[in-house]
Amino acid sequence: MKCPAHAEKQVRKTSRKQMSSETPTAGPEVPMENTQFPGVPDVEGKTKSNDGPVERLEAGSGKEECLESMSKRQRKKLLKQKQWEEQKDLRRQKRKEKRQKRKLERQSKLDSSSEGNDRKCMRREVVPSTLRLVVDCSFDDLMVLKDVKKLHKQIQRCYAENRKAFHPVQDIQIRTEHYSELIKKEDLVYLTSDSPDVLRELDEKKAYVIGGLVDHNHHKGITYKKAIEQGIGHAQLPLGNFVKMNSRKVLAVNHVFEIILAYLEKRDWKEAFFSVLPQRKGAVPLGEANDSSKHALAGKEDEDNDSDSN
Repeated sequence: MKCPAHAEKQVRKTSRKQMSSETPTAGPEVPMENTQFPGVPDVEGKTKSNDGPVERLEAGSGKEECLESMSKRQRKKLLKQKQWEEQKDLRRQKRKEKRQKRKLERQSKLDSSSEGNDRKCMRREVVPSTLRLVVDCSFDDLMVLKDVKKLHKQIQRCYAENRKAFHPVQDIQIRTEHYSELIKKEDLVYLTSDSPDVLRELDEKKAYVIGGLVDHNHHKGITYKKAIEQGIGHAQLPLGNFVKMNSRKVLAVNHVFEIILAYLEKRDWKEAFFSVLPQRKGAVPLGEANDSSKHALAGKEDEDNDSDSN
């Protein structure tokens, strides 16, 4: 059993605690109207979050609103990224084509090097001829400057063809001395289309002279007269025995030079002529030319007979 004094003291303490709990603490009043706690439904029954309002993008318009919210630089970057992704296959194809191209180039280089080696081997098999060819360049006073330049180009062509020939003649040299001073007269043969002598074979002990003249047939027979005056041999190529030509049988310096080189290789005049003569000369084999002329005459006779019958 408790004493009355102790009971009274206990009652006082309890009353103090109740008074302190009912008295509000001092400080600014906090409005409670708009305060909402997470997960607590409002009057309408909707749950609100304390993270702030969030715009909800509608389906289909989300990307457009997202692009509009981007800066210009970001849109460009996004566009470049998209283009890069789209062109991935194209870049792969280009890389493949480049690799293939490099492979073909390497193969081409290998083929060209092997071809060059083959040419070197062929060049070792070349057998030079002892035959000599001379270009008589003493007709400058009979040519205008334009024709002198043409002659110069023809001689250059002779030099190039001689380097490629299987049986090249002796190296071309430019000498100021007259050829009669360098070669014995009995070894000289002047090639001229006006000579009555027709060349049958080439004597590789001889030196054949080609007249270096571009005169467009203004000085006919001049090389033949020169050979007679100098007392040296002369001859013409057997062109008329194998070839029918529409023009006069006068050839350029390089054509005569190339025909002789071709004959040294083929040992056949007909093959030599038709491997060199240009088409503008209208050259055809002699037999075919005769056949065509016979057909032309026969056709003309038939026309005459038809006209008589009418």
